[in-house]
Amino acid sequence: MPSDAPQTPPAAPDVSMLTHQGVRQNQRADSIRSYDFRQSGFLAPSELRRIRLRHEQFVRSLAARLAIFLRLEFTVQLAKLQIVGYLKFTEGLPNPTHITLFKVDPLKGVGLLVIPPRLGLSLVDRMLGGPGKMPETARELSEIEVALVDQVSTLLVNEWCAHWPEMRELRPSYLGHENNSRFLQTATPETAMIIITLHSGVGDQLEPVQLAFPYATVEPLMRLLAPAGLPENEVMAAAAVQPRWNPEFNDVRVPVVAEWQGLKLSASDIAHLQPGNVLMLDPQCAAQVQLNFNRVPKFTGRPGTRAGNWAVELTNFLAA
Repeated sequence: MPSDAPQTPPAAPDVSMLTHQGVRQNQRADSIRSYDFRQSGFLAPSELRRIRLRHEQFVRSLAARLAIFLRLEFTVQLAKLQIVGYLKFTEGLPNPTHITLFKVDPLKGVGLLVIPPRLGLSLVDRMLGGPGKMPETARELSEIEVALVDQVSTLLVNEWCAHWPEMRELRPSYLGHENNSRFLQTATPETAMIIITLHSGVGDQLEPVQLAFPYATVEPLMRLLAPAGLPENEVMAAAAVQPRWNPEFNDVRVPVVAEWQGLKLSASDIAHLQPGNVLMLDPQCAAQVQLNFNRVPKFTGRPGTRAGNWAVELTNFLAA
């Protein structure tokens, strides 16, 4: 006969893991939280202070630039600076909204500039000679309105780049627009995003403008904001600590791929290739083999054979 007693769910299996001390032990699978090591995902309080101070300077300069551009007093206030996951950020954006996708070379990743449609329509009204009054309801911007708002977006992103004098070669480029955040695919869902929220508008009619960057984009800039040097005692302490190899990693397998470049063909040439055709390789390029460890280039070398097997002699180390 069937029992009325509640069924106890099966216990989660144990997983072998390494602790922060390099000790292997077993833990229940449901007590382990996944973590993406490609993203740091947080900033120290001192780093947050430095980046906030830099953006306060950016906001003051941006307010002056926009006031001159629009020929009226325009308010820009730094509301908050926070770190949010990409999926959480995009799901929290209203629909419709006006999103400008851009890239800043040589930094990695794609940035997002989110301007509420009501503020965008207010900017368009002012640029066409009106008072810049904000409409009661939001709607999608037309192509002409998008082109006009792009002038403000360009000014804003250029001003942001100008406030990093430590990296003078920043070059912004614009990739496109989107009015629905559900269709954004500029980063993985777990990517840590640094969100700068600016309250902007004419008079007391303020709307939040959001400038969003993947953490990998601003990480090189954060290193430039770090103090110039450490106290002498900290430098000596850091030098005294020598890294030691953890034997737990001895059996970790890392894929190694040897490749070289130097031959480019057009699509039509590839379509006409036949068995027996000979492709001429540049001897200098063919002798420069690049070794990738887990898809990360680390060495260059010369191809050859050893003990009847293909081999690569390492010649140079590729700096990170």
